[in-house]
Amino acid sequence: MTVSDPFKHSTLGSGVFYKDPRAALAWLEAAFGFEPSMVVSDANRKLVHAEMRFGDCYIIVDSEWADYVASPASVSGKNTQSVYVRLKDGLDAHCEQARAAGAKIVQEPTDRFYGERQYRARDPEGHVWTFTQTIRSVPREEAERLSGLRIEGWHR
Repeated sequence: MTVSDPFKHSTLGSGVFYKDPRAALAWLEAAFGFEPSMVVSDANRKLVHAEMRFGDCYIIVDSEWADYVASPASVSGKNTQSVYVRLKDGLDAHCEQARAAGAKIVQEPTDRFYGERQYRARDPEGHVWTFTQTIRSVPREEAERLSGLRIEGWHR
């Protein structure tokens, strides 16, 4: 019998802090399609640690467990980070699913000069999530011409 390693992760993940992490788990699943992969509770059912997966990536969903972590709901809606999620396809349908679950769409799906289509959504506690999908390969020179910017390093 093979036992799966519950801590086998991609190289980088993100921790997202909530005043009500249990509600966040359900909402992130319904709105964005994240799948709970680990939920750890104490004897009183207080959430101690939770992980959710999306494709080969993961996030940690946690409470405001220390004085140096906070939900945007606790700091006037300010964000000091944003989680970016790359979709293989279906960005517009994903946006509509998020909207139907109550996400505030702060940027409607938009084609970007660098070959991505993206939208941004705010969750119930104020975290801003960016979802992006590659729609075409753009050479650096074209991106510079279209944007008027000088781009060093180009990952295409």
